[in-house]
Amino acid sequence: MSRAAMINAKHCLFVSVLAACAALAACSGDEGHDSNAEQRSSSAGLPKGQIEAGEKQANTKGEATGQSCIDCHGAEGNDPLDATYPKLGGQHTDYLAHALQEYRNGNREHALMSNQAQGLTDQQIADLAAYFGSRPAQIRDLSGAH
Repeated sequence: MSRAAMINAKHCLFVSVLAACAALAACSGDEGHDSNAEQRSSSAGLPKGQIEAGEKQANTKGEATGQSCIDCHGAEGNDPLDATYPKLGGQHTDYLAHALQEYRNGNREHALMSNQAQGLTDQQIADLAAYFGSRPAQIRDLSGAH
């Protein structure tokens, strides 16, 4: 390859990289920016949860079962009524939100939780996830337990 051809090839590569950078910069502008994106959970697609509203919701008896979240999962979600019930305190908010959405949508089934979650709005789910996610974690790492 001649020296002129090498210079031309490097120039073409440089121009291509520059064009790609310009295209990426244009895509990262505010055009088409979802103004509600900051209000949404990172993966659950829910509105931003409010801890105080979630605490109130966690203590409210549900119409379907007559139970509140606290009745079964305990104070701050860390003292379950039954050893088979999960501790919710300190869990990832996205995990909690996804689980509640799945119970509500019928994709995850449990005799109590399916009915309890059925009437929850997206905002209530986000609030509950924010509340329980903000509580101290008392979850045990079971690695090496067996």
